[in-house]
Amino acid sequence: MNAAPARLRPSARQIAQLVHAREEKRGLLIAFEGPDGSGKTTQRRLFKNWLAAEGHNVVTTKWNSSEFVKPLVRARKAARSLSPEEFSLLHAADFRYRLDTEILPAIWQGNTVIADRYLFTGLARDAARGLDFAWLLHVYWPMYWPDIVFYFSVSPETSGKRIAKERSPSYYEAGQDMTEMEDPLQSYTRFIGRVIQEYEALAKIFQFVTVDAERPIAEQHQLIRSLFAGNGRREMNRPNREVLEAWLRSHPKAALV
Repeated sequence: MNAAPARLRPSARQIAQLVHAREEKRGLLIAFEGPDGSGKTTQRRLFKNWLAAEGHNVVTTKWNSSEFVKPLVRARKAARSLSPEEFSLLHAADFRYRLDTEILPAIWQGNTVIADRYLFTGLARDAARGLDFAWLLHVYWPMYWPDIVFYFSVSPETSGKRIAKERSPSYYEAGQDMTEMEDPLQSYTRFIGRVIQEYEALAKIFQFVTVDAERPIAEQHQLIRSLFAGNGRREMNRPNREVLEAWLRSHPKAALV
């Protein structure tokens, strides 16, 4: 239970003051984005280990991993009964749950949060399935924007080759619900091209830090470390303050710590 006696609940003004006072101590949110086969998970692990060695308290959150929503998503995918809209709404519910229970608490406590895929994964995949971008923004609203988004850029051909070495892509991963192609790998190569086009557009709109994911792993890691070190701490923007303040109002005990 998050409820607190009314007399102990901080006012909206007090919460705004608390958020402002904790600006220098708040945690950072760093997102690793890119298509399957781009190597972002490998780079996320290397980066997490480096941050921990540098003395950061690190929390990792992964796409489609909430304990409540993930089983439903798995069952619906197994039945191949998801429409593009339901596919989007379920993943948005997973994201919202993790934002509320994992990401914002960790940021408030001063931890560095690394997201192995963030909401941009949903935006890219769902837009590739033909859903309206304005509708998608509404589904994910309100949004807490990362301090840095590392986008790992690869060609559809490279993505397909890397995936083929490890496994045959699953039905929805391959986009077979959209292409109606029988061969998973052929479908994947076609569908991931659409996803990458959406990612490239998002990278320009939201100013991602683009990493050439076809370069050697060690070079990518060194580049990420230098980009992170040179990025510096930026003051929290207004939309993020509003999201954090709204979360604190609904979790008054957290505000009192």
